[in-house]
Amino acid sequence: MEKVIRIGTRESQLALWQAHQVNNLLTAQGYRTELVPIKSEGDIDLVTPLYEIGVQGIFTKSLDIALLNGRIDIAVHSFKDVPTQLPQQIVTAAVLERGPVKDLLVYKTNTDFLEQPSYIANIATSSVRRKAQWLRKYPHHQLHNLRGNVNTRLQKLAAENWDGAIFAAAGLERINVRPATSIELDWMLPAPAQGAVVVVCREDDYFSLEACAAFNHAPTALATRIEREFLRTLMGGCTTPISAYAHIQNDTVFFEGEICSLDGTKCFRTTRQTSTGNAAGTGKDAAEELLAKGAAEIVAQIRNVK
Repeated sequence: MEKVIRIGTRESQLALWQAHQVNNLLTAQGYRTELVPIKSEGDIDLVTPLYEIGVQGIFTKSLDIALLNGRIDIAVHSFKDVPTQLPQQIVTAAVLERGPVKDLLVYKTNTDFLEQPSYIANIATSSVRRKAQWLRKYPHHQLHNLRGNVNTRLQKLAAENWDGAIFAAAGLERINVRPATSIELDWMLPAPAQGAVVVVCREDDYFSLEACAAFNHAPTALATRIEREFLRTLMGGCTTPISAYAHIQNDTVFFEGEICSLDGTKCFRTTRQTSTGNAAGTGKDAAEELLAKGAAEIVAQIRNVK
């Protein structure tokens, strides 16, 4: 009997969109597939702020277990949710071509308040990275926690007395729910691997590895590897205000990375440019540069807060 590749996914609309992209790529090659939705801790607990849950891998752990138990053959993740250290016996099978990278502000009525220094705006996000960057630019604003999938967060924004909330453009655009009342935050540096989708499988599953290798997008794989290397070297996870973005043009890698204190008052930033052939270690070198400049103090403070 021909082998069926069982695709593990979270149950949110966005996660299912991602899983369907992988499903389509596999079926286009003639593979038989099956979607297997699995709940994650991050989907079940929508109240506790992410940084209190011990967030590393909260959206991926259930799928990792299903992989290792042989319940599924591959798992599809938003790459920015994946810990920089994969569990033993699990490897990256493919990185899809990257989608939109930027963050968006979805606002209630208008954006006039951004130009009013005396106005204390109420902005919602549960991302410590977005909070730190927002407070750095607007230190007098009030930040509020906002959890749940994309649709839940949009509904919460509509119900609460907030001026706006911050979302990843990719999440809203992929499922066609980006409101007209939204603007791109060009000044906000994204999370490492934001906008990218990754497929993982067991390291000894050569059938799935071969099937997925055909749609691995090498430039996105390289860019996200540099960003995640930067994150890993700085001890980062979802609970750390670390941002990184690498993009490739004409065989040249352009990299930006930064780490902020939780309140945004301190920030260390670096930029790098190198050829794709010499890109190995770019993320690590950039992170070590910031640690040497004083970022180690921010890392120590964040560790003490946890």
